[in-house]
Amino acid sequence: MTGLDPRSQNLSLPQAGPGVSAQGVSMNTVSLHRHPRALLLAMLTAFAAATAQAEGPVLKPSEITEGALVDALAPPSDGAPASRSIRPSMKTPAAATTAAAAPAKANLLITFATGSSELTPETMRTLEVVAKALQSDRLAGMSFKVEGHADPRGTPEYNMKLSSERAAAVVAYLSGKLGVPPDRLIAVGKGATEPLDAARPDAPENRRVTFVTER
Repeated sequence: MTGLDPRSQNLSLPQAGPGVSAQGVSMNTVSLHRHPRALLLAMLTAFAAATAQAEGPVLKPSEITEGALVDALAPPSDGAPASRSIRPSMKTPAAATTAAAAPAKANLLITFATGSSELTPETMRTLEVVAKALQSDRLAGMSFKVEGHADPRGTPEYNMKLSSERAAAVVAYLSGKLGVPPDRLIAVGKGATEPLDAARPDAPENRRVTFVTER
């Protein structure tokens, strides 16, 4: 096993990399014998940080513009600028191919009434911008998954139901009020299975709506 010294029972943790903080875990080597909990915490923290970086930032209402959404959702093959940061890496050709094939997506901080799928006035204004982007020339004809995400404070069943209802509410408003053809949108509830900030369960970015380009 890479990084494991059978004589000292030490596991070397890889550096988080540029832009990814280990959030207070400064040691590069953790003793499996003496600090198994510290090792687990370090691995979970690094994984959560890497996942958040891969997902990209969550756009707040003031940051959601037609241009930003089009750039984020247009597939890279159409010449659109990448919406996620690109850093040099030592990926193998197979890994690079997998990364290149990742779907385009945009994480939006869309608000709802507490414990409800009711859209707020701010969300309705945000969705007007989203509708314009989805009907732009670069995105015309493409289909999108609309994923609802919840924070983990409720039960898994409750979170899945609420996130599904919120995703459906967004799709209903985009198609029923703003003219986006319903056959281009697929509502999906994710519950609390994909938090962007696992260290802070109540973080706003864990309650979000993600648009994923399906082609």
